[in-house]
Amino acid sequence: MPSLFRNGIAALMAMLVLGGCSPAEPERAPAYSDKAPDGSVPVYRFAVHPLYNPHKLLNTYQPLMDYLNANLINARIEVEASRDYPAFEDKVRAAGPAFLLPNPVQTLLAQRKGYRVLAMAGDARDFKGIFIVRRDSGIRTPRELRGKTVSYPSPTALAAAIMPQYYLHQQGLDVKNDLNNAYVGSQESSILNAYLGTAAAAATWPPPWRMFQKDHPAEASQLMQIWETPHLINNSVMAHSSVPMPVQQQVRSLLLAMGKTPDGTDILAKLETSGFYAADDQSYDVVTRYVQTFENNVRPVKLQLD
Repeated sequence: MPSLFRNGIAALMAMLVLGGCSPAEPERAPAYSDKAPDGSVPVYRFAVHPLYNPHKLLNTYQPLMDYLNANLINARIEVEASRDYPAFEDKVRAAGPAFLLPNPVQTLLAQRKGYRVLAMAGDARDFKGIFIVRRDSGIRTPRELRGKTVSYPSPTALAAAIMPQYYLHQQGLDVKNDLNNAYVGSQESSILNAYLGTAAAAATWPPPWRMFQKDHPAEASQLMQIWETPHLINNSVMAHSSVPMPVQQQVRSLLLAMGKTPDGTDILAKLETSGFYAADDQSYDVVTRYVQTFENNVRPVKLQLD
């Protein structure tokens, strides 16, 4: 690739990195209203943890909201984005949004704030950490990362930070002292840091990597997945106890049935997920045990649960 063209691409992608760390548009308010604008039905907020930058997340999840609203009785739901992981977690602590799609660690936080699990979002086998490197990096073993930068979306990202760091610990690296750990705000930003060479490796998980390959095929062709962790339980969908039980039950039933209709299957494909599956609060006890093991061996997670 000519150096001038490559420099231009690098500058463009650098702008995208910054865009992944800051909102593309103002955040929507975390509270939900008692009535819709026309006074007919309640409107509930559905907050999704920062899988992508806010603008992209809103566009990605709007079809799911449209599906729910087309089938809900006496309720309407609007998607809500957050600029980064701490902003989303602040909303959970405040019990603002009516519905959540948090990662499994954030699920533990939400359980303490009056939320209950309705379903699991995605196949558990897809919930694993993966490492992305440049094809020309020369890196082939985890120990070659010693003294180098590894990028992650957030220190509380389970599949894209905690699980990869535990993997590196098991490979003989001292995560806190052998690596420069860079928390860059979003999954896409983590991958872009590997592409730009500002990180020797990027930690993420399969859905954002699949979407990056579709959205940026030229850049993705210069990258490769090199390692992966064992899988755990996938993200949850949760409802606050203040949401009427009939509304909770409708949302749960609609999510679980999505894979049985052509429209639902098409939406799931755009979400880069296989479907929504039955789960409850007890399903996430495995995360408590995993985090305890991680904290005993690697570092504190520092997710304030109180």
